[in-house]
Amino acid sequence: MVVRDIEPVVLDLDRLEQMAKSDYYNPYTAFDWPEAIEADRPWMSESLTTLAGTEMWDELTRDQQLALTRYEAINFFSLNIHGIRELLSEVVMRIHERAYAGVSEFLHHFIGEENEHMWLFAEFCLRYDGKLYPAQPRLAAGSMDHLSPPARELVVFARVLIFEEIVDHYNAYMATDETLPRIAREINRVHHQDESRHVAFGRMMFTGLLEQVARRDPAEIPVIAEYLEDYLQYSIATLYNPAAYRDAGIPDALNLRRRALEHPARRAAHDQVLKRTRRFLNRSGVSVGGSAA
Repeated sequence: MVVRDIEPVVLDLDRLEQMAKSDYYNPYTAFDWPEAIEADRPWMSESLTTLAGTEMWDELTRDQQLALTRYEAINFFSLNIHGIRELLSEVVMRIHERAYAGVSEFLHHFIGEENEHMWLFAEFCLRYDGKLYPAQPRLAAGSMDHLSPPARELVVFARVLIFEEIVDHYNAYMATDETLPRIAREINRVHHQDESRHVAFGRMMFTGLLEQVARRDPAEIPVIAEYLEDYLQYSIATLYNPAAYRDAGIPDALNLRRRALEHPARRAAHDQVLKRTRRFLNRSGVSVGGSAA
C-alpha cells in the first residue's frame, strides 16, 4: 500500500511516547491467572449487559443472568480481538509511509501494545471458556471510495478511534467493579490504562486529517459524518450477539436481540456509551447524532 496525495501528518507525541515507555508491563508475566473463575460472580458488570434496565433482564433466572454476564464478557473480549486485528492491519500498512513518518515512532508502541492486548483477551477467552466468538460482518465502506485520499484516511483512523473509545468506556467501568473476579478487573484496568494514550493519539490523528479534508474539500465532511454515525450504531449493535444469548440458555435469541436493540432503556444506554465520542466529533466539526440502534 502507498499513501499518496496527503500532506505529512505532524503531531507532538513526545509525552505519549514517554508514557508508553514508562507504563510498559509484560502481559505474559504480569497476571496471576486463577485455574477457574467463581461461578457465582458476574464476569461483566451487570449494568453493562445488553439486557440491563429492561424487563427482559428481570425475567431471567439468576443462573441465566450470571451466564449472560459470562458469555457477554467473552463476546466483548472477542470483539476486542477482532477489532484489534483490523486496526493493526491498517496501521502496519501505513507505519513507514512518508505521510506518517512523523508519527511512526509512536505507531511502533501502538502496534506492540495492541498485539499484547489481543493476546491478553484471547488468553482469557480460551482459558475460561475455550472459544472466541467469530468476527461479525464488517460495515461496508463502499460509499467512501469516491472521496479524496485525505478523506479516506480520515475514515480509517476515525474507525480506529471509535472502536477504542467504545471499548474504553466499558474498560473504565469494569476496572473498578468489585463484583467482578480480580482477573477480569485487572484486564480491564490495564487495557484502560493503555487505551487512554491510544484515544489521545487517535483524537490528534483525527483532528490533523480533518484539517486536511477541510482545506481540500469541505463538502466531503457531511458524507464522512453520515458514515461515522452509521459506524457508531453498527459498533454498538455488535455487542448484541445472539450466540451469547443461546449459550446463556435464553430462548428465541434473534427476537430477543431485536427487542433489546429497540428498547428505550437500551437506546438511552447506547447514547451514554457514545456520548463522549459524539461530543468530540461534533466539536471537531463532524456533525453526528441520534440514538444508536
